[in-house]
Amino acid sequence: MAKSTSGKWVSRVGAAGGGKTYQKSRPGNYYGILAVIVVLGLALTAYSRYEYQNPVKKHSTAVAPKIGSTLYAALSIESCGKTLSYLNADPTVKGGFTVALDNVIKLTPASAADAGNNATLKQFAAEFPGLIATSNELAVPTATGSANPKTTYKNGETCPATSKYAGKKGKVVYAYWTTLAQKTPTLTTNPAKIKFVKDLRVTMAFEPTGVTPTAPSATTVDAMFASAITPTTTTTIAVAPTTTTTTASTTTTTSKG
Repeated sequence: MAKSTSGKWVSRVGAAGGGKTYQKSRPGNYYGILAVIVVLGLALTAYSRYEYQNPVKKHSTAVAPKIGSTLYAALSIESCGKTLSYLNADPTVKGGFTVALDNVIKLTPASAADAGNNATLKQFAAEFPGLIATSNELAVPTATGSANPKTTYKNGETCPATSKYAGKKGKVVYAYWTTLAQKTPTLTTNPAKIKFVKDLRVTMAFEPTGVTPTAPSATTVDAMFASAITPTTTTTIAVAPTTTTTTASTTTTTSKG
């Protein structure tokens, strides 16, 4: 009976919030702490709402090349040891990639499609009329942008009898140099891995296994640098103020004698 009575007493004390003795011993700053918690909660809620309604623009952290910027690259295309003719510029192209004189590629990203990490050789080929560049096919179009069987190559085909590597089987390969100091190119069969950067040199090739494509010619590289040079000085012609000079007129009177 004593145990049962003790249990009931503990229950009544708990229900009463610890009893009058506990309530009297509660710290004096208890309600102050509660007030601070409430104020902080309201402040954090207001700040979160502001951040949601006013997101920070992250243009400064966008991956280069950014929309509106301009890059130039030197291009070469070769097959079975022979460098092919330059691509023809197409003024009707509306994307960010265009081909300038001497096989210089100009990139001015017009949208996210050819900006940042999307600025790749694969995207260039997709935007240039008739050009195909995949891991197993390289097709260079005619001047009008139509398919040209003579300059269409697929993995496993043999080089023509009149070529440097007559009778040897070739495959599509892409070589690129990201700096002028780089002597040995990086090779890949995936054009999506070649991202456009400043001073990029790239060669699209169909060559037998073991043959390293050659870099773009000095003519193309020089043209790339020439295209990248933009005037930085504005010439101002000063116009001297006009001065009006007034000449006083003199009247001479002659007396008749």
